[in-house]
Amino acid sequence: MAQRRADQLDRRGDDRQGGPGPGQVLTTLRALPPGDAGIASARPGPDLAAWGYTETEHVASGTAVSYRADDLPADGHWSLEVDGTADFATRVVVRSPAPEHASGTLVVEWLNVSSGQDAAPGWTFYAEEVVRRGHAYAAVSAQHAGVEGGLTLVAIGGRGSPGLRGGNPERYADLAHPGDAFCYDVFTSVARAVAESLGSTCVLATGESQSAFALTSYANGVQPIAGLLDGLLIHSRGGAALPLGRAGEGVRLEERLRGVPTRLRTDLDVPVLVVQTETDLFGYLDYLPARQPDHDLLRVWEVAGTAHADKHVIGDFEDFLGCSEPVNRGQQVFVVRAALHHLERWARGGDAAPQAPPLDVVDGAFVLDDVGNVIGGVRTPVVDAPVEVLSGTEVPGASALCRLFGSSRVLPAEQIGALWRDVHHYRSAYAAAAERAVALGFVLAEDREALLADERSGQVPQNVW
Repeated sequence: MAQRRADQLDRRGDDRQGGPGPGQVLTTLRALPPGDAGIASARPGPDLAAWGYTETEHVASGTAVSYRADDLPADGHWSLEVDGTADFATRVVVRSPAPEHASGTLVVEWLNVSSGQDAAPGWTFYAEEVVRRGHAYAAVSAQHAGVEGGLTLVAIGGRGSPGLRGGNPERYADLAHPGDAFCYDVFTSVARAVAESLGSTCVLATGESQSAFALTSYANGVQPIAGLLDGLLIHSRGGAALPLGRAGEGVRLEERLRGVPTRLRTDLDVPVLVVQTETDLFGYLDYLPARQPDHDLLRVWEVAGTAHADKHVIGDFEDFLGCSEPVNRGQQVFVVRAALHHLERWARGGDAAPQAPPLDVVDGAFVLDDVGNVIGGVRTPVVDAPVEVLSGTEVPGASALCRLFGSSRVLPAEQIGALWRDVHHYRSAYAAAAERAVALGFVLAEDREALLADERSGQVPQNVW
């Protein structure tokens, strides 16, 4: 693994067409003064200082290439060619441990721009796993919208986001994004520069939602050329892949959603782990037509009782969403942490991630149990010892934002009483389900206590206790 990483980082020659190859032009990192890094988050992450981490923000500048292709086949076996070049200056936030505690692994997140500004949903889910293992983390402003601004996924009345440059013109005056035609190589170039600066021996890419669309395209077309990554965690992708983009502008939402359902290519030489929620399979994300079986270097985990975004992501800001039902309170966070853990071990030559059955689907709809929770998939205690119906399915009439958050509905008291004769019965079943999830590898042993603390005995009516 270390030799493979050294070979990749030394690759600085010209490509087959005689011009600069993907990520091969030197990218420089210039540290910005301490200040607000401008990454949207509704939930504070771990105390970095307490873990011995430092956070630095950099302007990353260099020259990136764009790509073209005669065809982008639905089986994912893309053949891209370098098309053009452009200068770029974007930003990257790096969180790194003290050298004596560093694992050598770099987790690189493709920041999400669905809101029109950079957000890091990956970090929100897996930060605890990163810091307890001593991994480094880099958040890359890969796309045009994050730097230059633009219309948002939930724009009202045509409102958009100013991006980094518009939101803080003094701090980010030097940034300039040449458009999403170049976003793939911007990501490669910045990730490679950070990996070099840290001496990383394993580089993992992660992306959630629209960034998962982007990593699908990256895996299918760019990774075979650039050869940078040791593994990819693709979280909550839709059926389509992100288009190759155009110079001078960002990829529009409708372009992402109306694309052809596209599988991941089957000949990559690095592992890929895909984590999907109930929301992702149907509706406008429509992943189901792109479903594919596991193989030696692919694992797909479809997680029961989860939504594309959930209470863990939104935290105390749930009331501001204005959703008609409480948002999903599934236990996706524990599964995502386990996914990153298994991917890192797998990428370093260890055991492959565990396999999971898909969620049960018949005639285009989920198969539900007697409670109303979906059958199959990765199971967590809240669906195997239920006091709620936890769904990722769109609530009728929900706004564009709320339909991503699914719902949670507490069961009627009499139904809970029929399931659990008393609170001890419930807690015993919940604990047994937690142990199963840990034993199967879908929850880490380090998260056992937090998972047990997330039991829902408060929903059990007093007269059942």
